[in-house]
Amino acid sequence: MEELNVKPCACSSGKKLEEIGTLGKVGKKEPEFFSGKILWAALTVAVVTWFALYSQLLSFSKYFSFKFLGLIPGSAIGETVQFFVYDTPKVLMLLGLVIFGIGIIRSYVTVEWTRKMLAGRRESVGNVMAALLGVVTPFCSCSAVPLFIGFVAGGVPLGVTFSFLISAPMVNEVALVLLYGMMGWKIATLYFVTGITIAIVAGWIIGRLGMEKHVEGWVKLATANPGGTLEAMSFEERVSFGLESVKEIVGKVWLYMVLGIAAGAAIHGYVPEGMMASIMGKGAWWAVPVSVLMGIPMYTNAAGVIPIVDALLGKGAALGTVLAFMMSVIALSFPEMVILRKVLKPKLIAVFVGVVAGGILIVGYIFNMII
Repeated sequence: MEELNVKPCACSSGKKLEEIGTLGKVGKKEPEFFSGKILWAALTVAVVTWFALYSQLLSFSKYFSFKFLGLIPGSAIGETVQFFVYDTPKVLMLLGLVIFGIGIIRSYVTVEWTRKMLAGRRESVGNVMAALLGVVTPFCSCSAVPLFIGFVAGGVPLGVTFSFLISAPMVNEVALVLLYGMMGWKIATLYFVTGITIAIVAGWIIGRLGMEKHVEGWVKLATANPGGTLEAMSFEERVSFGLESVKEIVGKVWLYMVLGIAAGAAIHGYVPEGMMASIMGKGAWWAVPVSVLMGIPMYTNAAGVIPIVDALLGKGAALGTVLAFMMSVIALSFPEMVILRKVLKPKLIAVFVGVVAGGILIVGYIFNMII
């Protein structure tokens, strides 16, 4: 059979990393003044300005809503507008800052480097490493197939590969920044720990089931084309890559985020206090499985769903229920399942969905019991 050469998808980081790593060769070299002490001074001024603006967002939102527009504090429309005016710039600013930092880190962590790190690892250690690396490795739904092929063809065990594929979309910097910005560090930390745990355990279980025969036969014959490599990148080039990451990621999620915040603002302003407690509260035993089932067919991402989750919590919904809903939306999206069908047989996809959904259900019920 003819050997297949599978290239990374257009949105994967390989091309961009390669371009940035060879800026000097293609004539896109950074201006000479944008380096050394001047660069550090510019970064310092930018960070100070960021914190100064961020600290004034709440005051500005109240002034704009209640003074400038003349809306009544406590009214449905007033609270809705104030919520939207405050949360939209707050989340955008948090995303910009954190993605810039993560972008610099990602200039060191390429997909090819990740694959080499995981190849040949025994499953227990490999599952942990894969789940953690998934947090900082560039990933999107359309890159799932090239990544899967590259990992399997590169000798990464099937269970370890799944730990990565679960962690990468679910526990990413966008989700963590939004959770921190809208719900605080405690919930963001809980989400990080439980998301990583689900990725590790689910990958380990899939690995123990020995389902390699349910991977499409052509995958093992494929040759993964390595992503772009980084050789001797300067700090200036890494800063440039961080800025490109901000432009690319925020450009992809800002509309989802604004729509999500708008929906969350409407819930915040118009849904009566305590109403969600009867539907998604701790007393409704069926709320967790129903929320998971509702989340699977939805086509959105963390930027779109987290503002809604935040508003639901404020109206009495149980933490475990809304986190289970959010995890199912992000980790078990139907479009990603369709894409993975190219490389996985239906039985393995069903096992993948079942194991991950089971982990999410357990997390949802545990949170509802202890919090």
